[in-house]
Amino acid sequence: MTPRPTRGERKQRAAAVSVWSNLALTAIKLAAAIVTRSVSILSEALHSGLDLVAALMAFLAIRKAREPADADHQFGHGKFESMSGLAESLLILVAVVLIFWTSVGRLISGETELVQTELGMAVMAVSAVVNIFVSRMLFRVARATDSIALEADAWHLRTDVWTSAGVFVGLAAIIVATRLGLREAHHLDPLIAIAVGLVITKAALGITHLSWNQLVDRALPASERERIENLLREHYPQFAGYHDLRTRQAGSHRYVDLHLVVAGNLPVAEAHALCDHLEADVRRLIPDAEVMIHVEPKRRDE
Repeated sequence: MTPRPTRGERKQRAAAVSVWSNLALTAIKLAAAIVTRSVSILSEALHSGLDLVAALMAFLAIRKAREPADADHQFGHGKFESMSGLAESLLILVAVVLIFWTSVGRLISGETELVQTELGMAVMAVSAVVNIFVSRMLFRVARATDSIALEADAWHLRTDVWTSAGVFVGLAAIIVATRLGLREAHHLDPLIAIAVGLVITKAALGITHLSWNQLVDRALPASERERIENLLREHYPQFAGYHDLRTRQAGSHRYVDLHLVVAGNLPVAEAHALCDHLEADVRRLIPDAEVMIHVEPKRRDE
């Protein structure tokens, strides 16, 4: 019987699929941009090229994050995923600048004439369909494994779906308008490219926010903290109270630590067993969580 893949293996396989799909799409979009002389298709090629770089970074970050803690990284390597997400978003913003620069230049120079527009439409359709399936797969694995690197990659591809669809519609409008004798319709091409850039910018800012929160050790979302606190309240009969609950996240790993107040006469062995029990319950509640509980005796005046 084939063993079930681990969370790390699932993440790495998903990242590899993203790498190969982005490689293929970048190549065909770049070829189509050269043939059609379309700046909107060129912007999509740049978009997919950066998606490829982002997918490679996610693949490498996920592989690194799977490594166990060592002497130099005693809390593990989870933040490599967070850094990957931040770097990916910065790369997207670089692409936006290039898109705007090229598009505005085309509008100023008036060099907006397109050829073989139907080929460009076909490439955009293929790109949208491929990225729909790959992004769905990435979102599914990202949710199952809590991977910010895969989630960032999935958002890249989901954005690519919408931008490819937008370019497809724009090229179709250019074909129709040109056949009606409206030569100025070719100016739509750089304008569509600028619209693509604006959509990409929004996605990049969202990924930046998510990655930055992990890198600066922001606390877990209020919903997750509330789940932890509810679990502790369920165990109140076994201890006197708790305080200094702290949480953070690095990649798919969560870190939880707190001070647990127990009866002053509770034997050490029983206190230790209680901590083991609580840590196991928290890990069941939040997979991949590392839990640290500091036990202290209840003061007489409490």
